[in-house]
Amino acid sequence: MIIQQLHDHRVVLINQDSFYRGLTLEEMKHVHEYNFDHPDAFDTEQLLECIEKLKSGMSVQVPIYDFKTHQRCSDSFRQVNASDVIILEGILVFHDAHVRNLMNMKIFVDTDADVRLARRIRRDTVERGRDINSVLEQYAKFVKPAFDDFVLPSKKYADVIIPRGGDNHVAIDLIVQHIRTKLGQHDLCKIYPNVYVIQSTFQIRGMHTLIRDKEISKHDFVFYSDRLIRLVVEHGLGHLPFTEKQIVTPTGSVYTGVDFCKKLCGVSIIRSGESMENALRACCKGIKIGKILIHRDGDNGKQLIYEKLPKDISERHVLLLDPVLATGNSANQAIELLIQKGVPESHIIFLNLISAPEGIHCVCKRFPSLKIVTSEIDQSLNEEYRVIPGLGEFGDRYFGTDD
Repeated sequence: MIIQQLHDHRVVLINQDSFYRGLTLEEMKHVHEYNFDHPDAFDTEQLLECIEKLKSGMSVQVPIYDFKTHQRCSDSFRQVNASDVIILEGILVFHDAHVRNLMNMKIFVDTDADVRLARRIRRDTVERGRDINSVLEQYAKFVKPAFDDFVLPSKKYADVIIPRGGDNHVAIDLIVQHIRTKLGQHDLCKIYPNVYVIQSTFQIRGMHTLIRDKEISKHDFVFYSDRLIRLVVEHGLGHLPFTEKQIVTPTGSVYTGVDFCKKLCGVSIIRSGESMENALRACCKGIKIGKILIHRDGDNGKQLIYEKLPKDISERHVLLLDPVLATGNSANQAIELLIQKGVPESHIIFLNLISAPEGIHCVCKRFPSLKIVTSEIDQSLNEEYRVIPGLGEFGDRYFGTDD
């Protein structure tokens, strides 16, 4: 049902039933005594290999299992190409810890026992050529005990539990919308849920075109950079905690809104980060702003030279300012300093105009609880550790010291 609603080639379905082991000749002689609902009935190693390859961007050949002969089709398979979203379906997919660890989201579909039995009868008689008596016998002897022993205990691993199964259209719509949201994100946002790229519009794309142009005048560079910085700052402020607040309007009506976060400060990484201070002050009247200076000598050489931060910074949410996230080394040192000063990692929001994938990986792997807000993620770093396509030395261009 989810696949049908999405109708997107970037979403693929992998069924655990495809990975049943083929029965041996001895097992075939006593097929009615074989427990198809036990975890050992599946080739979990091949399932793991399949999912790992798909997650690595490789295509795979999924086996086709014949439920009438209880063997895999030796001369045919299902070709599945790498996709953005992989839906793994099966009643025992939560049983193996290695399989669970490959999942970004785990959903348990909870259905009444009588509904499960009715579906089982319909599937096994219509699709798998079995008679009702054998289905009922198998259900009582293997299916129900396996559910109690393996399936139901795995429910505790689920991130989301859907009651009433496929009849719960509200829950299914929410999952479909969640997947559609992920499909609309940059690939790195799918990997790191703490990375946020402001929604691109022709206005934002146009401003990026201007500030990236090497022929633009300093005045125009500053003007359009300030506009973009303001958008990034506003977006970053939207990730701060808030409290509900009711006020009375001039018409005498009650309006239920929110109250801004009071304990807040900015910290700019000198010198490029100082270009973002005016936008922050324009958005947050009277905000305290600290400064950190980190000297870089090549990519690996880094040294904290200067820091001046509010004395009560440990009690505040911090907006860390630096327009370009390149390698992430300077950012990591600045974040480490804030944490040493008592700022919880989750209270730090790192704001920048452009980010290199290498910098995002570097920061997010080390500090998975902070948030990064940027306006665009660029292609890569070159051999000189400059962001490509980038916009050059931002500080020199903004403050007019590039001549």
